[in-house]
Amino acid sequence: MTVETPSDPRVETLDRVVIRFAGDSGDGMQLVGDRFTELSAAFGNDLATLPNYPAEIRAPAGTIAGVSSFQVHISDHDIVTPGDGPNVLIAMNPAALQANLSDLAPGSTLIVNGDSFAQRDLDKAGLTQNPLEDHSLDAYNLYVVPMTSITVEATKDLGVRPRDAERSKNFFALGLLCWMYTRPVAPLIEWIESRFKDKEQVLAANLAAFKAGRNFGETAELFDHPYEVRPATLRPGNYRNIIGNLATAYGLIAASQKANLPLVYASYPITPASDILHELSKHKNFGVKTLQAEDEIAAAAMAIGASFTGALGITGTSGPGVDLKSEAMGLAVSLELPLVLVDVQRGGPSTGLPTKTEQADLMLAMYGRHGECPLPIVAAKTPSHCFDAAFEACRLAIKYRTPVMLLTDGYLANGAEPWLLPDLDALPDISVAFATEPNAGTEFLPYLRDPETLARPWAIPGTAGLQHRIGGIEKEGIGLDGEGGSGNISYSPENHDRMVRLRAEKVARIAHDIPGVEVDHEDGAQVLVLGWGSTWGSIQAGVRRIRARGLPVASAHLVHLNPFPADLGDVLRRYPKVLVPEMNLGQLSRLVRAEYLVDAVSFTKVQGVPFRAAEMEAKILEMMA
Repeated sequence: MTVETPSDPRVETLDRVVIRFAGDSGDGMQLVGDRFTELSAAFGNDLATLPNYPAEIRAPAGTIAGVSSFQVHISDHDIVTPGDGPNVLIAMNPAALQANLSDLAPGSTLIVNGDSFAQRDLDKAGLTQNPLEDHSLDAYNLYVVPMTSITVEATKDLGVRPRDAERSKNFFALGLLCWMYTRPVAPLIEWIESRFKDKEQVLAANLAAFKAGRNFGETAELFDHPYEVRPATLRPGNYRNIIGNLATAYGLIAASQKANLPLVYASYPITPASDILHELSKHKNFGVKTLQAEDEIAAAAMAIGASFTGALGITGTSGPGVDLKSEAMGLAVSLELPLVLVDVQRGGPSTGLPTKTEQADLMLAMYGRHGECPLPIVAAKTPSHCFDAAFEACRLAIKYRTPVMLLTDGYLANGAEPWLLPDLDALPDISVAFATEPNAGTEFLPYLRDPETLARPWAIPGTAGLQHRIGGIEKEGIGLDGEGGSGNISYSPENHDRMVRLRAEKVARIAHDIPGVEVDHEDGAQVLVLGWGSTWGSIQAGVRRIRARGLPVASAHLVHLNPFPADLGDVLRRYPKVLVPEMNLGQLSRLVRAEYLVDAVSFTKVQGVPFRAAEMEAKILEMMA
């Protein structure tokens, strides 16, 4: 694709900018934010996004509860967060302004839809005065643009009713922003024509509104000049823009291909995990089978049944669904079959903050089943890393015959960034040899374990001579004397003790099959910042700010949370101070304190939004003091 370059000599070059689109949930902010992101990706910028949805399916229009926003950070260099706050805020109504103004620093650019500040609009937003008239916005570079009326005027000759034309005002805003930041136009026009090809009037209205917004920026003389953020210098290779849920789906598909197993994904719709089901349902050409179950328990049971029949069984959900699947996960541990449970974490407890992010399910993943019921835990750290984390979760599940918990969260699931497409040929072969004949003379022992991994045989039902029992009641394993192992039901205290310890040891041995802790160390560092999951970006940004001050600091990030990497204890003991930032009340810090007896200091936040780089910087400085 040819990248358009600005021809206006007045164009000012910026190294980065953070833009936030905000409006009513029906104003299409997610749509145009996503389009602006795609255009920036096509242009070659590095980027990170932060969508923010209202919890209500359809909150009252014009109210703060119904505000939807989309923030995108674009740059000409490597970035790791969607930005602490916007440099540019586009507010489509008073509620959007009211909900987002506190994040806008003085001197920032504020563009508002002047047509939506009538008294009734102010009343819905709970405002007693019009902020466009009371000088409360004097600290910002304010531009009042009649977006709605210009959009209606631009579409009046198309036969579009005014009320329908108003719905295209989001494309007017997008056109204006594309002019301001010299985005390539051709890909967007192609997308509009493809997306709305079956709705001629909608297509025409959106195109007209987009062009009107771009022309307004060019001719209104309201803005001094446009800006450009040049393409970033990234590692050579083929890139695409990707969100975490999409990357997770692709990672699962890649694992099924490399394992030579059909993929069966069973789930019940739940925010913010549903997109994984939606995406996987499109890939029947890869042998993917998807099932929308009647409830969470049924979905987990379906995935277990798929694994029993020789498929790669996957189930996905968010925190409330994990609660319901816990009994089935205990069954999967007892059966010792491969299974992956994807938990896209969200604000809790109960329904909590269903559209906001949190990483408070670590203890649930560790201990959220009755009995001694350990399972491996893998956590993704960025939207694109969800691909690698999903593949790794499948690898461990298949190799060790165990259910594995894969943790992402709402920020990773919906956030976007450039993804360097992997070399699929370089991915490891994770195929498995099914049991095909008796493994003890003429007898099949279903718990005769691999001496290295302690994995039991995987026998597909119906294989001649390999009949064996399944179920949640304890089975007879191999005794210390080498006898037994029939897999029959056993109530023997000694057998149960041995089987519990073997299952735990199987998970523990994974520590020697995963990489050691990768520490980003600087000489003289006395503080180690230890993170997991989606805190990676804000930790990296905070560490960069500290180092820019000339101060040494070290950081490490965990992908494997159960078991921990074998050298984690040694790493932690090298530093006098360990800081553990988490979007919970200190779950990882409790685990490392208990396991390694180090005085890990918690830095916690449970506000439904990620840490800001400035928050991280301030806390690290406090630790250094």
